[in-house]
Amino acid sequence: MSNKNVEHADIVIIGAGFSGMYAIHRLRNYKVVCLESGAGVGGTWYWNRYPGARVDIQSVEYSYGFDEKLQQEWHWPEYFSAQPDLERYANHVADRFDLREHIRFSNPVKSMQFDEVENRWHVYTDNGDHLLCRYVIAATGSLTAPNMPPWPGRDRFKGDIYHTARWPAQGVDFAGKRVGFIGTGSTGIQAMPIIAEQAQELVVFQRTPAFCMPSGNRPLDQAYEQDWKANYEDRRRQMLQTYGASIIEYPTATAAECSPEQQAEILEQAWNSKSSFQLLFAFRDVMTNAAANELVCEFVRDKIRSIVKNPETATSLCPTTYPIGGKRLCIGNGYYDMYNRDNVTLVDVKESPIAEFTESGLRTLSADYDLDVIITATGFDAVTGAMSRIDIQGSNKSTLTDKWAEGPTTYLGAMVSGFPNMFMIHGPSTPAAQAQMITTGEWQVNWTADIIDRMEHEGLVHIDATEQAEQQWAEEVDMVSEQSLHKFADSWYNGKNIEGKKGGFMIYVGGFPRFAELCDSAVANGYEGFIRK
Repeated sequence: MSNKNVEHADIVIIGAGFSGMYAIHRLRNYKVVCLESGAGVGGTWYWNRYPGARVDIQSVEYSYGFDEKLQQEWHWPEYFSAQPDLERYANHVADRFDLREHIRFSNPVKSMQFDEVENRWHVYTDNGDHLLCRYVIAATGSLTAPNMPPWPGRDRFKGDIYHTARWPAQGVDFAGKRVGFIGTGSTGIQAMPIIAEQAQELVVFQRTPAFCMPSGNRPLDQAYEQDWKANYEDRRRQMLQTYGASIIEYPTATAAECSPEQQAEILEQAWNSKSSFQLLFAFRDVMTNAAANELVCEFVRDKIRSIVKNPETATSLCPTTYPIGGKRLCIGNGYYDMYNRDNVTLVDVKESPIAEFTESGLRTLSADYDLDVIITATGFDAVTGAMSRIDIQGSNKSTLTDKWAEGPTTYLGAMVSGFPNMFMIHGPSTPAAQAQMITTGEWQVNWTADIIDRMEHEGLVHIDATEQAEQQWAEEVDMVSEQSLHKFADSWYNGKNIEGKKGGFMIYVGGFPRFAELCDSAVANGYEGFIRK
């Protein structure tokens, strides 16, 4: 390894999304360099500029809690903020806390190598930077590596192709255009109703239908905002004690303990609750009892059938192959109503898969579709994708790609055995998107920073996880996932959205309080599962 033109730092942070930005702030007493592939801060909310992009957690919760003045001064215009407001918030935080001086934009990390003699990481970027640092904190995000569709002929198509995660900042004009939209997950459900209003024609290519409930979004009520601002400290504490680090009305009764009339009333209230995900908590056992889950599923199917006028289309839109909540529940505004428009057509590509791009559009196994614009909302190589796309070499020249060939292994979702001094925020086997990610990201950054502070205070230079600890954590992750119905759905939670991707469940579904307790206990018990020297 050449030391020519090498630059020294204490900590390199990968990613200037919300967790990476807070890591800069929390660790600014060290020499910190943050490397960001985008041209601005905000992570997900920098890249995802597609029409209708919006958070599905209330913004009074989905925001930083580390600074009381920031909480008091910031005003959210809506309950569920749109992408421009979230990006504006990220920029405000970057400016207010002078974070930009530590960030190098448009500078993705290309490769990393651990020097076992010096206990240092060599970090190389696309722009030619070579940094030598003691610690790496990968705040690369769960949903940052776009999954591009594999069909042949892409270069032949004479129209425009867009991926929703790489949307043009200037937007797209759909007036008079025939638009093909591939993907009916959260992104598609947000974007398509808006595009349908503008386009001449919208053809929706659906592989698997999604469960979607109304967003309940509206302008933020002033009294509600003031109540939150008066009680932020207590609310933040309460959030960390809930399963998903979000304040939801948690039920006490199982579905079976309610009469049919009570069940119907509870489900109707949840549907109209104006609180995202409340359907998953209509009863205590929605995610653990198949019969309770099916009750909620059929309630949503009835809603779809009552909204969508064409019975055949309604049937195609009704999910039947997986439990509600098995994939992330989608939150929408007018999604099902959209199919009542004369210019919207639904194509079932489970029945007749897409075969290729053509010069004039898309070809399925049974038909050709002439299109001017094709939009791919085909998701992400989730959880591991961003890290796997960096060439990372740990101890004994082992590579992360090889280590994760059969699926990701971690200890507490924070470290990978054989890759010392490298921490991950929202890494594989953390609650990630099963919990509110700004609040839990702050918590993970604080936990990581405390470990680094202790290492420095004690004069230690090397921390790693043991393979035994990784195995024990894998057993914990498997154990809690087996107790839930998540295992019955193919989704990005288990990598089944990527052809050939191996490994099991990549998200910790034991709830954030249990996750935090296990992380804290490991440190309190003499850094159990870690090797420090």
